[in-house]
Amino acid sequence: MHTHAKVLPDITGRAVAALLLLLAVLLADARVARGGEVIPSVGLTRQVNGSADTKLYGGIAVRGDLLPVLQDEIAISYRDETQAGGLLRTRMWPVTASLWFKPLPLVYAGAGAGWYNITYHYDPRLLGTSVPDETRQRFGVHVGGGLRVPLAPAATVDLNGRYVMMRNQQSRLVPEHFDPDFWTATLGLGFHF
Repeated sequence: MHTHAKVLPDITGRAVAALLLLLAVLLADARVARGGEVIPSVGLTRQVNGSADTKLYGGIAVRGDLLPVLQDEIAISYRDETQAGGLLRTRMWPVTASLWFKPLPLVYAGAGAGWYNITYHYDPRLLGTSVPDETRQRFGVHVGGGLRVPLAPAATVDLNGRYVMMRNQQSRLVPEHFDPDFWTATLGLGFHF
């Protein structure tokens, strides 16, 4: 009886390993068959709360097809903006991962998560005292969607909008807490490979 109990976990483990290997081969085959694209972009960003102006930012993404109606994306961008009347300058380097559902070839929507490396620089000229810069890493999530317009057989114009949600951040200024959520709208040019 002990032999039968030992054989069952071995068979189950092998079956799970075989299933995972089959799934990996199918996904790899799907990526090779459909390829991917690199999307450099420029965009506009605006904080949800606060009086900051709309700012220009840039980024680059790599997008691939997981399934005919599902794409994955890894992206990095750079944002630079001021808050609290110029007393605080934030520089942000988000690295994000997204899954995009494509019900139609031209339209997509989805969500993702990201790691946000944020540097806070307090202006000593305006504060009257020197406050050291801080760099923090934060987690955020986003929802969004976009429109893809074919430009050539190997190029696409990509219009994307996102709403990024993060936890309230602390500041050494008054008020001590602020909402870092923001909107983005980007224009990118996708190059297929």
